[in-house]
Amino acid sequence: MNIVISGLGVVMSGAWGWDEAESLFSAADPKPVNIDRSAGYHREGGSQKALLVDSGRMGEWLSPMAARRMSPASRFAVCASLMAFHDAGLEPQSEEGTTAVVMGTTYGAAFVTEKILRQILLEGPESVSPALFTESVANAPAAQIALAVGAKGANNTVTQRQAGVVAALKQGVGLLRRGVAERVLVGVVDEMAPLLHSILDRFGGLASPEENGAEVGRPFDARGSGWLGADGAAVAVLEPEDVVRRRGGSFRARVLGAGMAFDPGAPRSGWGTVPGPRAKALAVFLTDRGISSRNIDRVVCSAGGLPEADRLEARMIREVLGEQSLPPVLAPAASAGNHGGALLAGSVLAAAGATFGPTPGFALPDREAGIVPHDGRALPPPEMVLLTVCAPGGSAGWALLGRGVAV
Repeated sequence: MNIVISGLGVVMSGAWGWDEAESLFSAADPKPVNIDRSAGYHREGGSQKALLVDSGRMGEWLSPMAARRMSPASRFAVCASLMAFHDAGLEPQSEEGTTAVVMGTTYGAAFVTEKILRQILLEGPESVSPALFTESVANAPAAQIALAVGAKGANNTVTQRQAGVVAALKQGVGLLRRGVAERVLVGVVDEMAPLLHSILDRFGGLASPEENGAEVGRPFDARGSGWLGADGAAVAVLEPEDVVRRRGGSFRARVLGAGMAFDPGAPRSGWGTVPGPRAKALAVFLTDRGISSRNIDRVVCSAGGLPEADRLEARMIREVLGEQSLPPVLAPAASAGNHGGALLAGSVLAAAGATFGPTPGFALPDREAGIVPHDGRALPPPEMVLLTVCAPGGSAGWALLGRGVAV
């Protein structure tokens, strides 16, 4: 069975939908905004900015009555899913075929969780609102997607940190191959609440303010100090290729495979320094499919400017694909931040031949990473794109995407 991505929905800072996402990655000019620091969570001198979704545009896809019962993460995910259905030429709430949902998330519903914890602290456990609790769980966005589009199939949420997007893609492919769904909505969603932002900053995950006050994610750059925190969602519609062709549709990309690995020697809250089992598993994944570095036209990686994470992912890529023959390496998180859907959206756009500008923030190569990311030069349309991601705690994932049929 050939599986394709027939539609993509994107809700990110500066990008609602395919066309705006393409412009975002082409311009390579992220514009982070000040995050709310009024609660006093943030440390003195720490990160003050993030790439946040313009929630004022939700009315295009979601009514205020529906939105008021959802967490920000659920709103992002539902809007992206409705957008993906529209992009695929499908009608939500259609009774035709079974639709499944598989979502990944790194942090879950931080806004609602904070509200619940505040209620417990200030008013006692008995004061917790049941309405809030239903949106505090990690699988709330997937459930809200099912209600919004009429999905009656399997409904799963993966919490595999940054690698959740690949785990969700792998599960979605599996559901189609087993014939338990006619289509699968696969996506990733996260929100960037002030409390979460402050915690990530205190743990050294976010880009530090520079002398001029700018905060820049610098993947594979010697000056990298962390990510640009971000929220948002990206959701793809997966379908069998023959089904899409029968209805006269087109598709953005082909899904040629997805895989996961785990390094049991990695630290629980860090990335580690040795690619080890992760690189070996990726090499086996490619070898089993008869693929070498010569077959891969782009690598789309999760690097966003945090040196420890970027160096591990770079070492994995270099060890598997070779030091001297690397294809162009794209780092969409430099434009759209972590972790609001940049990797999935960037990978699908790359497979579709979208133009990517120079990697924001990159100028001084990090010798330990040993990768010079894309410089913005024009590239021919790709035949095959490799998506890679490394996550703290030992997990990693990858997927192969092939060129689609023009939409």
